[in-house]
Amino acid sequence: MPEGSIRRLVIVVLAIVVMGGLLVDSAAQKKRRKRRSSAPQITNPEIYQPSPDNTNSSDSSGGTGDANSHANSNSNSNAPAEDSESMKRTIRTLSNQVDKLTDKLNEMQASQQSMVDLERLSRAEQRSLQLRTELRDVQAKKADLEAHLEQVEYDLKPENIERAAVGYGTTRPEELRAQRQRQLEGERNRTRQQFDQLNENEARIQQALATSDTEVDRLQKKLDAADRAAIENAKTNANSNSGSLPEVSPTPTPSP
Repeated sequence: MPEGSIRRLVIVVLAIVVMGGLLVDSAAQKKRRKRRSSAPQITNPEIYQPSPDNTNSSDSSGGTGDANSHANSNSNSNAPAEDSESMKRTIRTLSNQVDKLTDKLNEMQASQQSMVDLERLSRAEQRSLQLRTELRDVQAKKADLEAHLEQVEYDLKPENIERAAVGYGTTRPEELRAQRQRQLEGERNRTRQQFDQLNENEARIQQALATSDTEVDRLQKKLDAADRAAIENAKTNANSNSGSLPEVSPTPTPSP
C-alpha cells in the first residue's frame, strides 16, 4: 500500500475518534444540566417587618381570641349542667309515666278481681238459696214423718190394737192382734229410719248453708272494702290533680 494513503487513513481515524469524544462530552454535559435543572432550588424568604398598626391589630385579635376561647370554655362548662338537668327532667317524666301506668294496671287488676268476686258472690248466693230450699223440703218431710210416727205409736197401744181386731169379727182375735202389732212395729221402724236419714240430711244441709253464708258475707265485705278504697283513690287523685294545676295570679287593676 502506498505511504500517502496510509497517512490519510490514520488522519481519518484520528478525526473520527476526536469527533466521537466531542460528541460523548457534549452528551454528558447535557445530562448534567438536566439533573441540575430538575433539582429544587432553595431560596431564603424575605423577613417581614410588621408595622405598629399590624402589631396593635394582632394584639386586639389575640384579645378577641382569648375572649372567644373564654366564652367557649364557659359554654362548654354550662353544657354538661344543662344536659344533666334535661336528663333529670326526662327521668322524672318517665318515672311519672311509669307511676301512672302502674296505677292504671292496679286499677285494672282491682276491677278484674272485683268482677271475679261479684261472680263468686252471685254463685254463693244462688247456692245458699238452693240449700235453703232443700232445707225447707227436708224439714217438711220430717214434719210429715213425725206426724206419721206419732200415729203409729198411737196405733201400737194395746187398746187400739184390740179395738182394730174387734172390728174384723174373726174367730182368732189373738192372731189378728199379733199380726196387727207386727205390722205397726215394722211401719214404726221404717219411719224411724227415714226420720234418721232426714236428720242426717238436715245436718249436712245446715252445715253447707252455714259455709255458703260465711262465703257470701266474706265476699260482700271484700267488695264493700274495694268500693270504699276506689272512692278514696278517686278522691286522692282528684285532690292531687287539683293541686298540680298552676295557680292563676290575679290581674292588676289600673289605678284611676
